[in-house]
Amino acid sequence: MPIRVKIFRLLSSVVQSMLSLSFNLGGLVAGGILALYLDVFSISPWIIVLFPCVLSVRGAIGGLFSGRLSTALHLGTIRASYANNTKSFNLLLASIVTLAFESSIVIGSAAFMVTFFVWGVPFENYLQILGVISATMGLSILVIPPITMAASFISFKHGLDPDIIVYPVTSTLADVIVTLCYVTVLRTFYLTESGYYIIYLIDLIFIAAIPILLARNTREAEFLKTLKEFQLTLLIVTVVVNITGTVLKGIEATISGRLEVFAVYPALITTMGSFGSIIGSTATTKLFMGLIEPSFSSMKRHLTEVFSAWTASATMFVIYMGITSVSYKIDTAGYPSFLAELLTTNVLAAFVMAFIAYAIAILTFRRALDPDNFVIPIESSIADAVTTIFLFVVLAIFT
Repeated sequence: MPIRVKIFRLLSSVVQSMLSLSFNLGGLVAGGILALYLDVFSISPWIIVLFPCVLSVRGAIGGLFSGRLSTALHLGTIRASYANNTKSFNLLLASIVTLAFESSIVIGSAAFMVTFFVWGVPFENYLQILGVISATMGLSILVIPPITMAASFISFKHGLDPDIIVYPVTSTLADVIVTLCYVTVLRTFYLTESGYYIIYLIDLIFIAAIPILLARNTREAEFLKTLKEFQLTLLIVTVVVNITGTVLKGIEATISGRLEVFAVYPALITTMGSFGSIIGSTATTKLFMGLIEPSFSSMKRHLTEVFSAWTASATMFVIYMGITSVSYKIDTAGYPSFLAELLTTNVLAAFVMAFIAYAIAILTFRRALDPDNFVIPIESSIADAVTTIFLFVVLAIFT
C-alpha cells in the first residue's frame, strides 16, 4: 500500500476517533451529577457500589445493540430506516429490552450479596436494590435505543464508519441519561413522600412487558441466540462490575474531598470503553468481511485503528483534566500531578484494553459465535473495572 494512502488512512482514523470520543465530554456532566449528589450516595454503601454496575450493564446492553447495528448496516441485514425495517431489527430491539430486565435482576442480586457480606447491608435492602436498578434500567431503555438508532443511521448515511462513531457517541449520552435516571430514582425513592410507590409502579410496568416480548419471540432462532449468547457476557459482567463497585468504594475512602476525581470518573471509564469498542468493533467488521484472519498475529494489520483510538483517548484525558481543574478550582500547582494521574491511568488501561478487545473478537469468531454479542458488552465492562483499578492504584501512589 502506498505511503500516502497509509497516512491518509491513519489521519482519517484519528479524525473519526477524535470526533467520536469528543462526545465523551458529556461524561463530565454525569460526573458533575455524581459530585453534586454525593449526599444521596452516602445513604447506604450499596448505592455507590451499584452506580458503576448500572453504568456497566447499560454499556454491555448498549454495546450489544450498537455493535449489532453497525455490523448489520455494513452487511445490509438492517436498513438505515426508522420505519418498515427488517425482522432482524425488530428481534434485536425485543432482545435488548428483555436483557435489560434480566440484567437488572442479576446485577442487583449480585450487588446485594457483595454489600451484605462486605458492609453488612441488611436483607431488607434487597428489594430496594432491585427496585432502584430495575426502575433505572426501565426508564433509560425508553431513551437510549432511539439515540443509538439515530447515531447509527445518520453516520452510515453520511459515509462515516458506525463502528468508530456509534458506541463512543451514544455511550456518553447514555451515561448522562442513566446517571440522571439513577439519581432521580434514588431521590424519589428515599426523599419523596410515598416515592417508593412510584418506583415500584415503574418496575411493574417494566415487568409486564417481558412476558409479552417472550410470547411473541421465543420461537425466533435469532432472538433466542442473542439471549443465549448474552448469558456468558452477563456472567462476566456481573463479576467484573461488582469488582468495579467495590474498588470505587475504596477510591471514595482514599480521595476524601477531591470532588474533581468523582467529576471526571464517568468520563474516564466511558472513554476507555469507547477506546476498546473502536478496536473491537472495527476488528469484528474486518473479520466478517474477510479483511483479516482470526489470529492474534493479524493484529499488526489493525495497528492504525489502535494507535488512532489511543491518540484520541489520551487527548481527551488531557482535556478532562483541564476542564475539571478549572471547574473545581484546583490550584495551578496541582495541575501537573492531576495530569500525571490521568495520563498514567490512560496508558496502563489502554495497553490492557487493546489486547482484551481484540482477543474477544478473535476468540468468539473462531468459535462461530457472533462477536457483536460479546465484544463491546464484555470489553466495556472490563474497561470500567480496569480503568477504576488503575485509577485507584495511581491515586494511592500519587496521593
